[in-house]
Amino acid sequence: MDNSFHTISLGMGCFWGPDALFGHLPGVIRTRVGYAGGTTSHPTYRQMGDHTEIVEMDFEPDKISLEDILNVFWNHHNPVNINDYKGRQYMSLLLYHDEEQRSIIQRVTEEGKGETLTSIAPYSGFHLAEDKHQKYHLKRYPDALEKLGMLYSSHDDLVNATLVARLNGLAKGYTSLERIINEIEQWSTHSNHQQIMTDVIRTIRW
Repeated sequence: MDNSFHTISLGMGCFWGPDALFGHLPGVIRTRVGYAGGTTSHPTYRQMGDHTEIVEMDFEPDKISLEDILNVFWNHHNPVNINDYKGRQYMSLLLYHDEEQRSIIQRVTEEGKGETLTSIAPYSGFHLAEDKHQKYHLKRYPDALEKLGMLYSSHDDLVNATLVARLNGLAKGYTSLERIINEIEQWSTHSNHQQIMTDVIRTIRW
């Protein structure tokens, strides 16, 4: 991965919503959901052990800062009671990937901008969740998946695509089609490819 990309991993309850929430943000390159923060080997959704549901994202810090991401994180859940969910599976958790991230998280919490009841720990690995959990909200729209199949030849390519992260956010109601199209026009991809993406997503039946 290009060194201009940074990665952060966080838990804030059921990972379906956060996948869409962060996926719609300009500057976030890709998202994926899975299990982390524990010691259980080979966790699954039904047998997660001591892991937590996590959304992990790659982002461009020159377009969206870690501070911005942390503000979204704390503004969209209550670490004490996450929609009445209980237990380690749904805990409020920040897993920092390096000392710079740890320092930023510490500074933000000391400034009173973050919730101190969030658990903070070093990143020690990530277990990708089953396919059905990736881009969960988008997958509720079969026509979207069919149309996107014209752009992406494999499931992995689809769920790791920036465009698909944005559309997953759209499916959850966090953004609009026009906002996504306006952003596509700013991407570094060739104008012909931008037009193809725009033409395809305009035909999706929501």
